[in-house]
Amino acid sequence: MANFETRFARMSRRAAITGAAMATMALAACGGGSKGAAEGDMGLGAPEGAKVTVVEYASVTCPHCALWQANTWPAFKAKYVDTNKVRYVFRELPTPPVDAATAGFLVARCAGPDKYFDVVHQLMATQQEMLTSSPRDWLLRTAQAAGMSEQQFNDCVTDKDAVAAMETRVQAARTAGVTGTPAFYVNDTQVITPGGEGASLADLSAAIDAELAKK
Repeated sequence: MANFETRFARMSRRAAITGAAMATMALAACGGGSKGAAEGDMGLGAPEGAKVTVVEYASVTCPHCALWQANTWPAFKAKYVDTNKVRYVFRELPTPPVDAATAGFLVARCAGPDKYFDVVHQLMATQQEMLTSSPRDWLLRTAQAAGMSEQQFNDCVTDKDAVAAMETRVQAARTAGVTGTPAFYVNDTQVITPGGEGASLADLSAAIDAELAKK
């Protein structure tokens, strides 16, 4: 295990530095929505080019993201994603512990496009396991539940190309001015609900419905 931890820490060092730098920046008030597709986007609902695109920046180690996932996502999904009223885009923005978050997203991608969101949602729902056991055990259990062997898991989270691609996505988010999670944009306009859990369904609905009503 120590060897794994050392290898992964070395691989993710630059990603951790990037994440730490982002954490010191002030939260931007606008920008970052990017209705157009970006490299590495994972989406659900309406196809690319939809009239309304909702972008969420989140991390599997972010407690507020987990709360939004548990409390708001089911209703949001039923109202807008399952009905194909919007294109929902998820963008990865690892937060502390950055190495664990990065590895979590790598596992989700290695599990395959059809299991990506299942893995992300499972990691958010079981964040406490990261604290009660260890980040590696938490991630490995999730990977195995998605059908990966331990060797596949080890290969996945130490893949240099995958780590580099993650760093590129993090840099893109930083360039767009996104520094906090969860962050939500409706057609490039940020939707903020005071309280810290993320945009409420009411505030998201107001922004989405206004865009849908436009000719």
